[in-house]
Amino acid sequence: MTPDNTPPPKLLDQVRDKLRLKHYSIRTERQYLQWVKRFILFHNKEHPLQMGAVQVELFLTHLAVDGKVAASTQNQALSAILFLYRDVLAVDLPWLNDVVRAKTPQRLPVVLTQQEVAAVLGRMDGVYGLMAQLLYGTGMRLMECVRLRVKDVDFDRAEVVIRDGKGGKDRVTMLPQKSITLLQAYFEKRRLLYEDDLAKGLASVYLPDALERKYTQAATSWAWQYIFVAGSYSTDPRSGVVRRHHLDEKLLQRAMKKAVLAAGITKPATPHTLRHSFATHLLQAGYDIRTVQELLGHADVATTMIYTHVLNKGGKGVQSPLDAL
Repeated sequence: MTPDNTPPPKLLDQVRDKLRLKHYSIRTERQYLQWVKRFILFHNKEHPLQMGAVQVELFLTHLAVDGKVAASTQNQALSAILFLYRDVLAVDLPWLNDVVRAKTPQRLPVVLTQQEVAAVLGRMDGVYGLMAQLLYGTGMRLMECVRLRVKDVDFDRAEVVIRDGKGGKDRVTMLPQKSITLLQAYFEKRRLLYEDDLAKGLASVYLPDALERKYTQAATSWAWQYIFVAGSYSTDPRSGVVRRHHLDEKLLQRAMKKAVLAAGITKPATPHTLRHSFATHLLQAGYDIRTVQELLGHADVATTMIYTHVLNKGGKGVQSPLDAL
């Protein structure tokens, strides 16, 4: 019991509170809570303080052997368990550092040729076609595009500012000239929808951290509105506020899948493939790899180097001896 004789919060509530204190995304929050719950249920609801390295490794082995999960999924489960012990329970046990992470296989990215990209984009229209254009034309990640706000697009400078990207970093990328007219026309329609929401008192938008308290009018301003929004209102799972959220990324993924099939392309292309194609085609055009690294937002140029495998010069740029015969 706590000093005021109220029962202490449940373990999952403690995990949730700590995640929000550290400003983890709601997606990470949901995944971590799910893994902590599965870990405890796997060991018949035994409290984590009564468990150790053996129980953690048994759970991870179960995921790999019985669940046949990917290495990345297994590592995500381990990260959630480590967060539970270190950040929530404040237990810094030596065995935490000795738990071995699954080795993630190194895969080459799927890349479309310029002709294949044109074929896919040609079979997408409306808002999904515009978003696909931006993914390929800017090199944005899927969620970076989905979360774009009106203030992030500068038509005069032909730039897109990507806020709080992977690793919490901001960066600037180009706005394709071919997309400017289409995006401006879309903004006009989006403005009408915003004005309708404003008249209904439902124009409030989610703001990160404490910006909603610091700038009280920002949540309903045009500049902070999501560009690509859902067709209906929803309830914010954290605040309970009813408002229009950004577009569900799954809708774009489905539209892309249909376009790839319609184009007769057999490669397993997804919206993220457009980002891979963006990087590869820039390198093919002769742009410096450091420039491409900056546009992609990679912390290490070694990550960007993976795109050099498709420069249409054969393995490591070496000509096959068969072609010399």
